[in-house]
Formats: sequence, structure tokens, C-alpha cells
Amino acid sequence: MDTKTQKYKCAKCGWIYDPAIGDPKGGIPPGTPFKDLPKDWKCPVCGQPKSMFFPTD
Repeated sequence: MDTKTQKYKCAKCGWIYDPAIGDPKGGIPPGTPFKDLPKDWKCPVCGQPKSMFFPTD
């Protein structure tokens, strides 16, 4: 899968980061690949760090 379009799922709450959507509430614009999220970015639902996400379909 293309790393620019790869979706990632939060291991705690199941929220899915979709690069096509970004994280508008967190100030992340659409088109931002997961790897380019800031190191201090957190899940907008449960607050888990980026390290708690895993690739998903």
C-alpha cells in the first residue's frame, strides 16, 4: 500500500486516521500522510500517542 494513502487505527479506541481526511480538529489538513504527523500528535478521540496506531486497510 502507498504510504501516502495508508490508513492507521488507534489500538485503544479504534479511531482510524485517514490521510485523505486528515484531522481537521487537530489542525492536520487532508492529504497528510501518517508518517508526516507531528511527533506530539495524539488520537483526537482518546488521546493516545502516535505510537499506539497501527496500519489498517
